[in-house]
Amino acid sequence: MSVTVAALGARTTPAEQALDLLAERPLVVLTGAGLSTDSGIPDYRGPGAPARMPMTYQEFVSGPVPQQRYWARSHLGWSRMRRADPNPGHRAVAALGAELVITQNVDGLHEACGTPSLIALHGRIADVICLGCRTTSSRSRLHERMAVANPGWAEERAVVEVRPDGDVELEETAGFVVPACEGCGGALKPDVVFFGENVPKPRVERCYAAVDAVAASSGALLVAGSSLTVMSGLRFVRRAAKVGVPVVIVNRGSTRGDDLATHRVDVGTSDWLPRLATRRKRTPISR
Repeated sequence: MSVTVAALGARTTPAEQALDLLAERPLVVLTGAGLSTDSGIPDYRGPGAPARMPMTYQEFVSGPVPQQRYWARSHLGWSRMRRADPNPGHRAVAALGAELVITQNVDGLHEACGTPSLIALHGRIADVICLGCRTTSSRSRLHERMAVANPGWAEERAVVEVRPDGDVELEETAGFVVPACEGCGGALKPDVVFFGENVPKPRVERCYAAVDAVAASSGALLVAGSSLTVMSGLRFVRRAAKVGVPVVIVNRGSTRGDDLATHRVDVGTSDWLPRLATRRKRTPISR
């Protein structure tokens, strides 16, 4: 049964009980967009977040017009997203000593603070893949090519808000020049999993294996900053509950996995995760 608390109160609260539960156990950590809001990257579904519908994979591959629309907006978003820094929540996750950190985020902030044992479930916005020859390349390189092909584009347009996938709110994208693959001339796509696209099977299998491993060692699953709306993350919570792994969800607002949680802590991740990292440092983790 899920237990929810809205604030970090006395030691008898579920929030403190969750800290105690996770202090000495092997952990798998699943993170979502809510972890990065304190780095200036808004999430899709947090409290007060406006309705957003990301471009689907099917729309992106349908032709040059949607690709132009995506890249014109993403070019502006990347200008800001690449300057975002990890916040205390990211740094705390890196210090937890987790068996595996599974992130649904593509912003690269876990990588930026050296998080060990990391799976970027949906890829990284800093990487680009050619839909023709499948060659991967640097987003920084593509950004430079776009700036040369579209002089003044970024400077002439004010960015109101960056989305978690690097997109922005921008209606007029006609005239934006999208460079092609330098190798084969094919269409380029960010190397991230779009809505309607499947997460690569090896990533999913590694995540399932990590959940099963902590089940065998009396470990736990910690969900931080995710509404668990999409199945790509929720399936690991379901797996954990099925094999008897305690699930702790730390997120502002309700989640799709609340009925599977051992403890629900309704607070910001930047506030609560450093407390957990400190607690685990004080208590040697037995293997």
